[in-house]
Amino acid sequence: MKLKGHTHVYGDNIDTDRIIPGKYTKTLDLSDLANHVLEDLDPEFRTRVQSGDIVVGGHNFGCGSSREQAPLALKAAGVSAVVARSFARIFFRNAINIGLPVIEVTDHDIKNNTEIEIDLTLGKIKCLKREVTYQGTQMPDVMVNILNNGGLVNYLKKYKSYNFV
Repeated sequence: MKLKGHTHVYGDNIDTDRIIPGKYTKTLDLSDLANHVLEDLDPEFRTRVQSGDIVVGGHNFGCGSSREQAPLALKAAGVSAVVARSFARIFFRNAINIGLPVIEVTDHDIKNNTEIEIDLTLGKIKCLKREVTYQGTQMPDVMVNILNNGGLVNYLKKYKSYNFV
């Protein structure tokens, strides 16, 4: 699975309240979540983000509460993937479950508004203009398969014989 987009770079310890403030989590309207994504951290994000863009974080991205709305808000805003030096484990798993690709790259020098290409299968990120490649954590095949199917529910519907209500 390969993705290409421009980056929006942030620092360490970006918690779920910074990704989507708690006061907006009482809705099931994904466009409402998208309208408020990252508003306390970067008020101009919603005007700059383009479909397919990639958020790049530092260490411990997605820490804080276990709210699933954080990766949902990013995905609804058009973010195609999140790259970080490390992730809070619950954010990482929530992102996979809802079909938002995430990749850990502990050592990188990715700058803001850089066009990058991510190969999730190989765990590689390439900065296209600088022709620099970073090695990230290679994602297990089952996780790539979940992402290719748009998330865990779609994957289970396709490959397992569960009955969903």
